Amino acid sequence: MGRDEILALLARRNAAWEARDAAALAATHAPEGTVESPTGGLLRGHAAIERVYRVWFTAFPDIAWHPEEVVIDGDRVVVLAKLVGTQAGEFFGLPAGGRHVEFEVAIAMTVADGLIATERRIYDSTGLLVQAGVLKAKPVS
Repeated sequence: MGRDEILALLARRNAAWEARDAAALAATHAPEGTVESPTGGLLRGHAAIERVYRVWFTAFPDIAWHPEEVVIDGDRVVVLAKLVGTQAGEFFGLPAGGRHVEFEVAIAMTVADGLIATERRIYDSTGLLVQAGVLKAKPVS
């Protein structure tokens, strides 16, 4: 895939995030593509990948994806982004808390044939858990 094709794939992905369309997001992955996720574990195939997107959209109905930087090296892509939303539903065992969260993510992908073949998600999980009220941050003195 060339750079322009990769950017077009990322644009489709960004539009699906904006629409909060789990099926469209899953469709940006290869049919047997994989996702390694701190929240969902190892996912394989459209159905599993779509399910985890639905969990996010149910827990954070106003979630927004803000890509900040894209690095492309051949068939490898890294997207640095921020996720912003309010937890209005249960999220992997955490009850809805109504808390606003903003946290950084890094998504490392390999792409082939116009789709994401593999994706590894790295979240600022500590920041997310502090904002969700699960962990207490020690004040800086």
